[in-house]
Amino acid sequence: MGNQQPGAALVTGASRGIGAAIAVRLAKDGYAVAVNFTRHRERADAVVDEIRQSGGTAIAVGGDVRDPAAVAALFDQAEGALGALSLLVNNAGVMSLAPIAKLEDAAFDAMVGVNVKGTFNCLREAARRFGAGARIINISTTVTRTLYPTYAVYAATKAAVEAMTLVLARELRGRGITVNTVAPGPTATDLFLAGKSPELIQTLAQGAPLERLGAPEDIAKVVAMIAGSDADWINGQTIFANGGVA
Repeated sequence: MGNQQPGAALVTGASRGIGAAIAVRLAKDGYAVAVNFTRHRERADAVVDEIRQSGGTAIAVGGDVRDPAAVAALFDQAEGALGALSLLVNNAGVMSLAPIAKLEDAAFDAMVGVNVKGTFNCLREAARRFGAGARIINISTTVTRTLYPTYAVYAATKAAVEAMTLVLARELRGRGITVNTVAPGPTATDLFLAGKSPELIQTLAQGAPLERLGAPEDIAKVVAMIAGSDADWINGQTIFANGGVA
């Protein structure tokens, strides 16, 4: 797989936050990027505009990752516009925080639907379509290790993502495709900051020896590293990008 050239990439949940930063970075590295969104077309278009203004190639592609038919159509649209995909970044995710005793069924179903079923749908489609040299990169969370109160279901869904990563890497034996996970720590995104007081955010930022929150670009750098040819020998791994939190 060495000396591979960037091709076409699909980044799910890429209209903002970590996903948007990943899409921008991959385009900078030479990938043509399909920027996936579910509801916020205008945000995805803004990411595409940013990439194009910097000389890159990108399109916005709608599709709910929870729906297998929508995922197949998403891959079809990306391939039709950009050519054969050689990179999938499974970034789409949702999070609701509450003690187990108080978590509502709707929140549980949403997290399982997007984080587990959505990731599975995209993994299955990529496993059917990708060829030698391709990369699959999932996004998890450091909370699978820290296991803070109120994060039970979110952590459980991301632990499932980490399990599927290693299993799929083994199932793709002999095909020259790597499958890895990046597990961010506290990162300054809307998803992370929502509902937290400034005091709590400051406390969490100080939890890392580097004494700051991660930036979406910090995570995008790690994804870009794994997507590159220098990472040919990294496979089936969960790589924690958290500034030393855990």
